[in-house]
Amino acid sequence: MGDSLLEVRGLTARYGAIEVLHGVDFNVDRGEAVVVLGANGAGKTTTLRALCQMVSTGGSVLFDGKELIGQDTAEIVRMGIAHVPQGRGTLNDLTVQDNMLAGAYVRRDKEVASDIERWYTMFPRLRERHSQAAGSLSGGEQQMLAVARALMSRPTLLLLDEPSLGLAPLIVQDIFRAFAELNAEGMTMLVVEQNANVALDLAERAYVLEAGETVLSGNADDLRHDDAVRKAYLGY
Repeated sequence: MGDSLLEVRGLTARYGAIEVLHGVDFNVDRGEAVVVLGANGAGKTTTLRALCQMVSTGGSVLFDGKELIGQDTAEIVRMGIAHVPQGRGTLNDLTVQDNMLAGAYVRRDKEVASDIERWYTMFPRLRERHSQAAGSLSGGEQQMLAVARALMSRPTLLLLDEPSLGLAPLIVQDIFRAFAELNAEGMTMLVVEQNANVALDLAERAYVLEAGETVLSGNADDLRHDDAVRKAYLGY
């Protein structure tokens, strides 16, 4: 194991009286890409929302040694966590460029413009559509924008919720190629996905959630050859 950036121990989460996570444990090392697999209803999205304190939670979540449980969501963003939600969450009435500027709202430095150029280089379609309303973009372009907007906060940890959902296979390849490039540059990433094939290609390690509990964990290549994972998520 390396230098741990995120340590999750006994994480619980509930919506009202309904508990969805029942003591989830996992960790993410600095510079690592980790994937969380699971079927619909397993608790994957809730796990990311719990890390950002968007739902009622218990247990412990240490980020760079600091406890996140009880923190304000906006403060968690300032601490260095960026969340790309399922469904993209772009500000549809704003232009592409204004969405990206919104992602930099926590910053006070003078390098925002250079970062916009950097992400336009990674996602050239966004440069071509910089003055268009986000709501006019295709699903793949909106996903690229959601990622670029999150990166504008200069996060230490990038949380990605079902980034392949609803996208054509070629677009998924393009987006995951960008994720691999980001990870190679040192970006720490936690990805929840149903598309196990592309997710395991990206990740060093993986966890499997079932019914709000961690039931499997290990090296991504090892889990790829696990009979239960193959039958449930890889289709062979």
